Amino acid sequence: MLTKTPDSSAPDAAADDALVMGPVLGIETSCDETAAAVVAADGAILSNLILSQIDQHRPYGGVVPEIAARAHVDHLDGLIARAVADAGIEFGDLGAIAATSGPGLVGGVMVGLVTGKAIAAAHKLPFVAINHLEAHALTVRLVDRTPFPYLLLLVSGGHCQLLSVLGVGNYRRLGTTIDDAIGEAFDKTANLIGLGYPGGPAVEEAATRGDPKRFKLPRPLKGRPGCDFSFSGLKTAVRRAVEALAQDTLSAKDTADLAAGFQSAAGDVLCDRVGHAVSAHRDIVAPLDRETEPMLVVAGGVAANQYLRNRLQKTADAEGFQFMAPPRALCTDNAVMVAWAGIERLRLGLRDGLDTPPRARWPLDPTAPPAAGAGVKA
Repeated sequence: MLTKTPDSSAPDAAADDALVMGPVLGIETSCDETAAAVVAADGAILSNLILSQIDQHRPYGGVVPEIAARAHVDHLDGLIARAVADAGIEFGDLGAIAATSGPGLVGGVMVGLVTGKAIAAAHKLPFVAINHLEAHALTVRLVDRTPFPYLLLLVSGGHCQLLSVLGVGNYRRLGTTIDDAIGEAFDKTANLIGLGYPGGPAVEEAATRGDPKRFKLPRPLKGRPGCDFSFSGLKTAVRRAVEALAQDTLSAKDTADLAAGFQSAAGDVLCDRVGHAVSAHRDIVAPLDRETEPMLVVAGGVAANQYLRNRLQKTADAEGFQFMAPPRALCTDNAVMVAWAGIERLRLGLRDGLDTPPRARWPLDPTAPPAAGAGVKA
């Protein structure tokens, strides 16, 4: 049954910061970025530190969970101390601690979660366990005070979903990937065409020099009913195109054309699926009687891709939706979004116990049926 979003979660009502007594420390360790940030109750970013592990994972062509967890252990305490100092405060001035508790690589999640709990216990502060996906979903509200509801395209290395965002903690999944996430497909394609890791920025840069029409690549599920995604077949088509070139090393033109072709195909798939989601989203939000302009929000690491942003902007315009996206620096994993999600939840009186467990999987919409398809267990 559809429930209305609590009025206190709307931007105007949320201006009451009485439940957030001071700045919130955010901690993010769900994958390969160690991050800490301090955000004031009014949304002012007082500090924002991110320690990348790209150099450590590059030799392996992807994130190695054990290496990621060890790096978090080695650097998180120092990063948190710097974030608090850069904010010009002391730990006693904090109002709460917010730490990612899933989904993600569980070893890394545990490092940040345990650290956050320890700080909260030592300083007798409220603790908020944050869903990493919700942090991405709410970032646009930090930047633009975007009102609920809105249609969200969440695209990252581990996720590709379309959701109706009705309020804090209130999400309806419209579609998800039945195999690879789009960010994973970017990384695998980059590896296939010799661009290395991380793949997303490398493919985007190479595509600027390429011909997207040279290689005939598929658009999986394009034109079919529903809002689910599939990228495995597209990735396989890139591999076959590489094999068909029958040469040990791709030329610069081959690499650029394949990057452009892949990115163009991915953009076609995203725009097609968003087009299908528009009517489903309208049906869901109609009973809410909200007089807000329909809005498409794109978030997650892949949302930093400017080519895809431009494509999605045109799709939103065609559907009569306003297009919104966080600044590119806040699309990739960061602790600002974790602190802000904590503020959003604290404003509703929500907090968590120090016995909150880490979660490798944590769907935003627990009522949604499991995805079923190639590589997915039904």
